[in-house]
Amino acid sequence: MKRIFITGAGSGLGRGAAIGLAKKGHHVIATTELTSQKTDLVREAEELGLEMDIFKLDITNQRDREEILKREFDIFVANAAINEGGPLAEVPMDRFRALFEVNVFATLETVQLAAKKLVQKKNGKIIFMSSMAGISATPYVGPYTATKHAIEGIAQTMKSELEELGVQVATINPGAFETGFNKRSAEEKWKWFDESKHFTPKDSMIEQEKGLQDQFDPEDMIEKMIEIIPAEHHKFRTVYPEETEKQLKETQSKRWELEI
Repeated sequence: MKRIFITGAGSGLGRGAAIGLAKKGHHVIATTELTSQKTDLVREAEELGLEMDIFKLDITNQRDREEILKREFDIFVANAAINEGGPLAEVPMDRFRALFEVNVFATLETVQLAAKKLVQKKNGKIIFMSSMAGISATPYVGPYTATKHAIEGIAQTMKSELEELGVQVATINPGAFETGFNKRSAEEKWKWFDESKHFTPKDSMIEQEKGLQDQFDPEDMIEKMIEIIPAEHHKFRTVYPEETEKQLKETQSKRWELEI
């Protein structure tokens, strides 16, 4: 059994994976951004009879991040992230910076702490929860896409840097799963978008959102995460489901032929 540290386990795929891994007998350290999420996760764990180390860890808070150094773990899953959409030509820069602060800068800071502990042991694994957005480029999902492209570059570089020190690095790239995460992100842009001030066609953004009406069952992704996270060997990049993997491979191939 493995000792697995997961950030952003207060909701969605992270929460499902944390509970599922604990059910499998792994020692799970599950952290949440908010105290209210911690309380709710503790309640569920107790109802299920699961022993989990659950505490509040806002990855943008330095004091919270220092808690990582106080725990012992074999696998660190950098799952915490926020999502927000909008046209890149007009997105307010404070919103764009906010996404990078959480999804890139704070995420890397947590991973640096985890790497320090794992390198000392000369053993362990770091998994970045990336996204299909780390490979694709969908209109009006640009802010989030940019952060996940950055995570892909970070993960691939760290893989090469940490391998000789005994630490594995990998990514998990979910497709579009119905956790509410994507729909909430689509709603955020309407808080600042003003048709009388902005030039992006409103109808185009509404049309793009229709794709969120047909998302995958998150339980399937959670099962895949439960399989991959503790595994000794697997692909560097796990894209799921298979139809999303096929779609992304086709997208990458077509990029070489793009013209303007």
